[in-house]
Amino acid sequence: MASPMRVLAAAALSFAVAVLVAGCGSGPVGTAPESTGDPSGGPGQSSGDSDDMEGTLLDDGRLFAVVTRGSSTCVPQVDQVDADGQTVSVTLADPADDRDRVCTDDLAPRASIGALPEGVDPTTEITLQVAYGDLRDDVDLDGDPSFSGVPGSPTEYLPTAGWVDDATLVLLTWGSSGCPPVVESVEVAGSAGTATFVTDDQQACTMDMAPRATLIDLGGDAVDDDAFVLTLVGGGLDGTVDVRG
Repeated sequence: MASPMRVLAAAALSFAVAVLVAGCGSGPVGTAPESTGDPSGGPGQSSGDSDDMEGTLLDDGRLFAVVTRGSSTCVPQVDQVDADGQTVSVTLADPADDRDRVCTDDLAPRASIGALPEGVDPTTEITLQVAYGDLRDDVDLDGDPSFSGVPGSPTEYLPTAGWVDDATLVLLTWGSSGCPPVVESVEVAGSAGTATFVTDDQQACTMDMAPRATLIDLGGDAVDDDAFVLTLVGGGLDGTVDVRG
């Protein structure tokens, strides 16, 4: 079985040269690192509430995101994925170029993207058994009967989004890995929301086509997640996305 990272790369190469690099994750909206240093325990080490993981399905059921908590500047990558029926074992690892990096000493949610192995059915319940360093957690995903994507098939490079809790979603977009989307503001009204992104036409971006995960906090009790539609404004992302999961 081909590894999930090779599946992602092969899909992107059908459109452009794909380079999956660290930085396929993002911290929460409006959160910036406040201090630098080695986080207590280090990446992948147990630190109380940071043990809890969440997840969602993306790209019409082809991909998944796992949300961990730790340094916002040292985002783990999906290193290995194996499936036994609807149980998917996922190993996260720190990117090689992060191992000698001084990580910010914050505790932020980060999203790591991986591809579901062929044969997994995203329309029914999936259990992700996630290992990251000495952390272990099971993440149950409900699946979505409306998914039409098939794990292992080429992506359509469309923005998609999925819930990770009652008020937080992961937005998947495709583009330069060197210029991930930066949220400027979020507004929510019932079952609709608008996320405005920073537009910087002067920024030098890498010429690749990579998946970028952006965590968006929609503000708690104000969110009605039944048929929620998110409008994207700015940052070259203008359009609408149905949030699923």
